[in-house]
Amino acid sequence: MICAFIDEHREEFGVVPICRALAVHGVQIAPRTYWARRSSAPSKRALWDTTITEILAGIYEPDRKGKRPPECLYGSLKIWAHLQRQGIPVARCTVERIMRTHAWRGVVRARTVRTTEWDPAAARAPDLVRRRFHAARPNELDVADFTYVPLDGGGFGYTAFVIDAFAGLIVGWECSLTKNTAFVERAIRQAAAYRARQGHPLTGDTIHHSDTGSQYTAMHFTETLILEGLVPSVGTVGDALDCENGFRRLVA
Repeated sequence: MICAFIDEHREEFGVVPICRALAVHGVQIAPRTYWARRSSAPSKRALWDTTITEILAGIYEPDRKGKRPPECLYGSLKIWAHLQRQGIPVARCTVERIMRTHAWRGVVRARTVRTTEWDPAAARAPDLVRRRFHAARPNELDVADFTYVPLDGGGFGYTAFVIDAFAGLIVGWECSLTKNTAFVERAIRQAAAYRARQGHPLTGDTIHHSDTGSQYTAMHFTETLILEGLVPSVGTVGDALDCENGFRRLVA
């Protein structure tokens, strides 16, 4: 590390002045020691690091056509196992150190995705359901929520559902790569259109229950509910379907 520091600054200050300045700060290195280190052959570790660095660069750095092999998605553990399978006896810590030095990383897939993002400033409709997810007839209660879906290429998509609580029937659904208000509104419009095609249009007394996600408490979404003949009802954070237990009861 000291020799690397001298290498970086010797053209500007010279080796001897740098060694004197380092000595003042308690770092003892003689100019002849520096030159002896510079003239010596690189160590086995340095040569091995160079070899592994070149191999990893061929994986994580794009080629002239801007393409990279599929292994570029691997993190340090998987790439270390990949090198072992290729017959390259490199230590795992060496792979981790070199990847960290060059900021090479694989694709990170989060274990959980937060779908409910509560907006404390948003006005909320009252809770007309209070976790009683039962209905005596169709079009009495619709329960809505959306969930995330892992994608093969990495990342997540989202699917919104509108479920009639009477029979657990999915009357509307929509898929999207973004979890915005328009995404859940499309599921509502699909549900209303489905009921109209059946000859049982929404008449303005069907309760639509959701959690306090910002998508469901947006003013534009509430207007959409009213226009489609639905009465808004909002529960507490994350329990529109009673923490998914209600959803399981509806579709069971």
